[in-house]
Amino acid sequence: MARPVWAGNLAFGLVSLPVGLYTATDSHTIRFHQLQRGTSDRIRNRRVNERTGDEVDLGEIVKGYDTGAEYVIVEPGELDDIAPGRSRSLEIAGFVDLEDVEPIFFDKTYYLGPRGAEYAKVYSLLEQALSKAGKAGIATFVMRQHEYLVAVKAENGILTLHTLHWADEIRDPKEEIDNLPGKAKASEKELRMAEQLIEALSMTWDPEQFHDTFQEKVAALIKAKKTARASRRRSRPPGPPGPST
Repeated sequence: MARPVWAGNLAFGLVSLPVGLYTATDSHTIRFHQLQRGTSDRIRNRRVNERTGDEVDLGEIVKGYDTGAEYVIVEPGELDDIAPGRSRSLEIAGFVDLEDVEPIFFDKTYYLGPRGAEYAKVYSLLEQALSKAGKAGIATFVMRQHEYLVAVKAENGILTLHTLHWADEIRDPKEEIDNLPGKAKASEKELRMAEQLIEALSMTWDPEQFHDTFQEKVAALIKAKKTARASRRRSRPPGPPGPST
């Protein structure tokens, strides 16, 4: 069984439910190392002063915020002094209608599980109540020295936690996209044709129908190259016998 990435109490009103937070998703991206061509030598990144070209020791590196005119220097210890402490409690500030939380706010998904069989009933009651009400609990908490805005909701018989983007992280599309058309004027006939096309292409949502074909091709390429290399090794003639003694 996986270990929780965070453990604490889910609290709302007078109810406190000990829970663990578990990662819900994985990335299947195939990762490569950088090698020098013709060798198995790894290429490593170095911390280099871009002015002098000299390598810099990690202890000599500080953080600098570019204000445009100058850098404001911040020492590692200064960040440690103001870093929030890890939350021991996930306290729900209130419950909102799920339909009011726009999809653009959702970031990463985690599973919430009860920390012990004795809490199973309270856990199940909360899951059923949230599911029936169509609501999500909104809270903030700290994990890994980062503060998160989150939504706790019911999904398929379990509780899930979704980290949310802060409001000031959402970009205004009118500032990002030139010449947005808004609502173009269309005739009833044109609108009806568009609706009929959408209806004709309607389907049942089944994520298993879709695959990352690029990653599958990368995996097949790696397998083929590995097989070919093994075949060359097997077909290579043995070397000459060594000198007799």
